[in-house]
Amino acid sequence: MIRVLLADDQAMVRGALATVLDLESDIEVVAQVGSGDEVLAAAKESEPDIALLDVQMPGKDGLEAAAELHRALPSVRIIICTTFGRPGYLARAMTAGASGFVVKDAPPEQLVDAVRRVHSGLRVVDPALAAESLATGASPLTAREHDVLAVAKDGSTVADVARALHLSEGTVRNHLSSAIGKTGARTRAEAVRLSEEHGWL
Repeated sequence: MIRVLLADDQAMVRGALATVLDLESDIEVVAQVGSGDEVLAAAKESEPDIALLDVQMPGKDGLEAAAELHRALPSVRIIICTTFGRPGYLARAMTAGASGFVVKDAPPEQLVDAVRRVHSGLRVVDPALAAESLATGASPLTAREHDVLAVAKDGSTVADVARALHLSEGTVRNHLSSAIGKTGARTRAEAVRLSEEHGWL
């Protein structure tokens, strides 16, 4: 029996995924949570073989939760299942320790097949997303540019970002300017938007 933990903040989607998986004779959903913050504790309690994680959730997002889970319980295989099939998400998911990446608009049988294949030790990636990821390439942002944009995305001032990241205001301005240039944006708000669209942020 393949034991599965589901993490998705949308209760209806989570319930639908659970129903699809529970119809299979060799798959059992052993835990369901609605935020990334709950994933590790639920995994420790329910001992799943597979964790099926959404990307966008309250608290820790699915990619952060995946990294935390992979560090703490490396035997649990992780599949990212998301509405947002963005190339940057794929790269970040694999870096976080995920073994699979599927999009929610795929047919149910593809999800079931992905669970079985990942459980058997294979990697499974949505083919269209894999092709797009190769065409788009890796994120052009450095780790620090990523951090600065992430903090600035809610409209924080340069001074706010500097305080949050323990940097000088000049350093923050330099990172923002570099990120704007690398994304081809005209403003930092546009740099944030473009980075989110590509899954870099």
